[in-house]
Amino acid sequence: MNTTIVIPNYNGMKYLPACMEALAGQDYPACLLVVDNGSTDGSVTWLNENYPDVEVISLGENTGFCRAVNIGIRQAKTPYVILLNNDTQVKEGFTKALVSAIETSENIFSVSAKMLEMKDETLVDNAGDLYCAFGWAFARGKGRKASEFNARVPVFSACGGASIYRKAVLDKIGLFDELHFAYLEDVDIGWRARIYGFVNMYEPGAQVLHAGSAASGSKYNRFKTSLASVNSVYLIGKNMPFLQWLLNLPFLACGFLVKTLFFTAKGMGGLYLKGIIKGALRCFSAKGRKNKVRFRWENLANYCRIQWEMWLNIVKRFV
Repeated sequence: MNTTIVIPNYNGMKYLPACMEALAGQDYPACLLVVDNGSTDGSVTWLNENYPDVEVISLGENTGFCRAVNIGIRQAKTPYVILLNNDTQVKEGFTKALVSAIETSENIFSVSAKMLEMKDETLVDNAGDLYCAFGWAFARGKGRKASEFNARVPVFSACGGASIYRKAVLDKIGLFDELHFAYLEDVDIGWRARIYGFVNMYEPGAQVLHAGSAASGSKYNRFKTSLASVNSVYLIGKNMPFLQWLLNLPFLACGFLVKTLFFTAKGMGGLYLKGIIKGALRCFSAKGRKNKVRFRWENLANYCRIQWEMWLNIVKRFV
């Protein structure tokens, strides 16, 4: 077997049975590993009783998405690792399609699956992640007809909810940044790989149904807003060299102002602003400075490509 599927789980009993049953129906052999983040809903007991051949790593507390998947990646002995949310149901051929796509070029770091809405699988939930100069990360194709996204194309980064990663590249660029805890960590690692000259792809042949917001409870909530606001600033401070940050400053100021107004309208403006400040402080913290991607002249062309894409993605965000 050349692939390990890592599922981070936190109180996911509502979704685990369907998730595991769908994986059991895959015709492509893969190791299966569940990393449980201190669940209290009987998840681990249920897995041990119903899937005794599946390796389960039980953590004593909720360490966050990043630490959980990093533990799974380190445990994996295969050249490829698929990360899969517990609130998903893969379709036939999912694993094989991802492996086939990443094997088309050694320069591919990750491949994002075609995630469909659980309630209406004719609509896209995520067709790869995009990032624009406003400082916004967004799901490509969200809410649009699935039939419009049937081509394999490059994306800014792969969505960590259902993607395959090349472990050799992770050994070079590092694992998921655990300061993120959760949210935007997949954009961060995809961005980091791009700086090093690797590419991220979207594969429409790998299809999976996704419920969405299973751990946090809803699309917009205080937990998610707090984490995402911190990480949105840290993401920029970590991956942009100073001159690139200055170049994008007018766009970023506009983008964060719009977000502030948006969350204020939802009664979470103060929480969002606190997150922005916390994110800025994290950039200058000892751990934040240690994790910053250092600028190297040999990566200049990669930075230019990334910058051009961030400008183009402003247009894509509104069309």
